[in-house]
Amino acid sequence: MLRSLYSGISGLRSHQTMLDVTGNNIANVNTAGFKSSSVQFEDTLSQLTKGAGAPTGNSGGTNPAQVGLGVQVAGIVTNFNQGSAQATGKATDLMISGDGFFTVNVGGQQLYTRAGDFNLDANGQLVTPDGAVLQGWTAVNGVVQTGGPVGSLSVSSTAVSPARATTRATVSGNVPADAAAGAVLDRQINIYDGSGNATGLDLTFTRTATGWDVAGKDGASTSLTFTNGALTGGGSLTTGGVNVDLSKVTGFTGMTSVSIDSQDGRAAGTLESFSVAKDGTIMGSFSNGAKQAVAQLAMAKFTNPGGLEKAGDSEYRVSADSGAPVLGTAGAAGFGEINAGSLEMSNVDLSQEFTNLIVAQRGFQANARIITTSDQVLQELVDLKR
Repeated sequence: MLRSLYSGISGLRSHQTMLDVTGNNIANVNTAGFKSSSVQFEDTLSQLTKGAGAPTGNSGGTNPAQVGLGVQVAGIVTNFNQGSAQATGKATDLMISGDGFFTVNVGGQQLYTRAGDFNLDANGQLVTPDGAVLQGWTAVNGVVQTGGPVGSLSVSSTAVSPARATTRATVSGNVPADAAAGAVLDRQINIYDGSGNATGLDLTFTRTATGWDVAGKDGASTSLTFTNGALTGGGSLTTGGVNVDLSKVTGFTGMTSVSIDSQDGRAAGTLESFSVAKDGTIMGSFSNGAKQAVAQLAMAKFTNPGGLEKAGDSEYRVSADSGAPVLGTAGAAGFGEINAGSLEMSNVDLSQEFTNLIVAQRGFQANARIITTSDQVLQELVDLKR
């Protein structure tokens, strides 16, 4: 049978694969995080009809004569170039600007994806549309310890910001220099113990002949003295275990604005909202006014990303040629940054794909013509005996 017949068949098969890959690329033109693929061809074995001859003293050398036996698919390569950004404004939509993958868990299996269209499930976990759970490190009292084993991330509304006892308070404003001796100003602010119980911090300002005395309700006191309105003595007071900073108090005439304007304690609070920083840290805003880290998502990179195996649902799994995953944080060396409120779209180039369609179609037609031509030749041979 003619070798060209089988060469044409191999060409049909290879160009059909190219059509399949191109069709899949076009089908996923609007798939978030999708990476396009391309087909690479190579020739198959060649049949040696005449071997090479070495040159001799009386004649030159001769080249080998070989007849190729067709074409085959050498590989299907994934293009991991960055896709375009699409702003969504949704807090749980995340985009990797640069290299790296999100780490997700599906039924106990660790997978990797570039698609950042996450949502919150009933347990407050960040999940992909197919239910894969985003992985990272959970914060303890607002501190994230990266580098250890990763786990499922949760931003449940039941998360609690612990109470913090008040240790410092700050007083600012002006006490009037023209107040009569014996004049009294009372100021108060709520402070908290380690359990979040609120009590009052009371300060009494009493005008003296030389300035103002400041006293707490436990009897602790200090004297404030001023020169041309600037504080020159008595800049701090410790009362009820709280260090009160009085260094910002002034003593000018005709104005009474002194107040206890801040303290560093707080009651316990529940999570009200969250945002994702560029380094992947999930910052929670709590009902007690605290803003602290809830968790930090884990990023993965590979020595050979092209060696990853597609697992469906826009996810990849480790293969023998991808290398082991290296985990890290967004923005670190080798890892891209996180852009919240945006999605990375497909990197499919439609103009290139439609060109590939034409190339694949013409290649298929040309190989089909090889088969029909070979068939005509065979028909002529059959017709020789009539």
